[in-house]
Amino acid sequence: MDVQIIRSAKRKKTVSARMVDGVFVVRAPARMSDAELQPIIKNLQLRLQRRQQKSALDDAALERRAQELNRRYFGGKLHWESIRWVSNQNKSRIGSCTPTNGTIRLSHRLAEMPAFVRDYVIVHELAHLLQANHGPKFWKLVNRYPKTERARGYLMAVGLEKIEEN
Repeated sequence: MDVQIIRSAKRKKTVSARMVDGVFVVRAPARMSDAELQPIIKNLQLRLQRRQQKSALDDAALERRAQELNRRYFGGKLHWESIRWVSNQNKSRIGSCTPTNGTIRLSHRLAEMPAFVRDYVIVHELAHLLQANHGPKFWKLVNRYPKTERARGYLMAVGLEKIEEN
């Protein structure tokens, strides 16, 4: 990414950045050294990338995939109010379901994982519409998805799934 730094004597502390015609334009105080500025620029670039990734996620495509998995593994019997990508879940959570109001939220971090893992998490959250806990009935529903064990292994390997009996 091309970076253009514009220094200003009027700026005292703040650094800001935005994309202008494909160039990452950084505005910084004139007396801030390059060494001080570099980690700030890196942080601002990461924030921009996360924002761009989140905006690229398609809730309509997620809805279509959930409907397909609902037909395949639940006979099309499940109904929910919304399923959407979110970027505000904590680092150990990749999905959540609130059965009482039928909302399902998936972490934007899932978008970078293999499709079979995303499908597992969708099936997992859909199963919560029928079983709010992680008891035997819940796992019987989730295990309808044939790649459950593989997906859980993947998530355990990246530190996002706890080892528990099902």
